Amino acid sequence: MAQEYESVELVGDDTVRNLAGAAVLAALTAALAQLSIPIPSVGVPFSLQPFGSFFAGLVLGPVWGGFAMALYLAAGAAGAPVFSNGAAGIGQFGGRTGGFLVGFLLGAVVTGAITHRQVRPRPVSEISVPVQLLGLFAGLVVVYAVGIPWMAEVLGISVGAAATAMAPFVPPDVVKVFITVGVVEGGHLALRE
Repeated sequence: MAQEYESVELVGDDTVRNLAGAAVLAALTAALAQLSIPIPSVGVPFSLQPFGSFFAGLVLGPVWGGFAMALYLAAGAAGAPVFSNGAAGIGQFGGRTGGFLVGFLLGAVVTGAITHRQVRPRPVSEISVPVQLLGLFAGLVVVYAVGIPWMAEVLGISVGAAATAMAPFVPPDVVKVFITVGVVEGGHLALRE
């Protein structure tokens, strides 16, 4: 004789959706990191990796955006070749780019906190473009605020010298902020029509 049981929802739909989104954005960040150009004079590659952090904070908010970047960093620390130019291993955090990697996580959290203004993510269509830009620029500042002193410490140079070495990266990163908003807004505009 068959018995009927009531179904129990163990994990909410929002949690599943956000977890899947975090996994996708971690994988996207890993893919974008491979699109990089080594800059031997600085020792820091130019890559599309920041897009992952930007999208994570903007789309998933502070908690899930941070989780997406933590997942990405954990995969790289565990040995998956997900960092720029296929680099991997926990040793990457002790190098000149380690601060930028940590900065991506913190930048996603800051971007998400400013744009969503709450722990739970809200639809990006409800966030104005100026607020998106503010959040992304704040996140970018955090990436540099963590990355530059870390790089200076690792190389044994002044923070000013490290900032000067990284100055050529700022204009392309500013362009990446605007591209991020364009991509996100373009996608939402397509969904609204």
